[in-house]
Amino acid sequence: MGPDTALFDRELASLTPALRWREWMNRVEAVIFASATPVDRATLARVVGEECNIDLVIDDIREELRGRPFDLVAVAGGWHHRTKSAYAPAIRASGTTTQPMAGFNQQEAIVLIAIGYYQPVTRGELSTMFGKEVSRDTIAGLRQAKLITSGPRSPTPGAPYTYVTTPVFLSTFGFDTLRDLPDIEMLEDSGLLNRKRVADDADMMETRSSEDDEDD
Repeated sequence: MGPDTALFDRELASLTPALRWREWMNRVEAVIFASATPVDRATLARVVGEECNIDLVIDDIREELRGRPFDLVAVAGGWHHRTKSAYAPAIRASGTTTQPMAGFNQQEAIVLIAIGYYQPVTRGELSTMFGKEVSRDTIAGLRQAKLITSGPRSPTPGAPYTYVTTPVFLSTFGFDTLRDLPDIEMLEDSGLLNRKRVADDADMMETRSSEDDEDD
């Protein structure tokens, strides 16, 4: 802890309760506004007193933003300022430069969706799921965008690497946790994903492995 942090007055004991709460609100909003990425609870706790309820502070800030074109949203385990979707057409019409979003082709987008739902998952399992090979270039592109990373090695023969999504994935798509992903049944009904194909392939691999053991 640096000297400036050590001297920073978090408690604000000299202020009245109302003024102290207002200052805590201002600090929390300032930190979130200044950050390029979602800000977690531990970070916000560094600028408010021990008696400050961060959830209530966030609620009060959101209430004040009710009529504004932007909001404070929970994403990737933290909070971030995001423009309300109703104003997206106005922003596009203005031609202003906005924070870049990762651009995907259809193959990359579908593979990313599959990883989000089935993680940890191997490239081979993804290829089985789609009925065609998922290229190393597709995986490399998603890794370069920091949307996925390596997970634990699979217990299947050869122990290939699995892939999992990252906090950048959650932040990019506005999810707080993976539980916020849309219903997977809708994607299966549309034919984009096929859990049965993966399960059948896994059963086949297990059967072959058992037969090989018996031959030995």
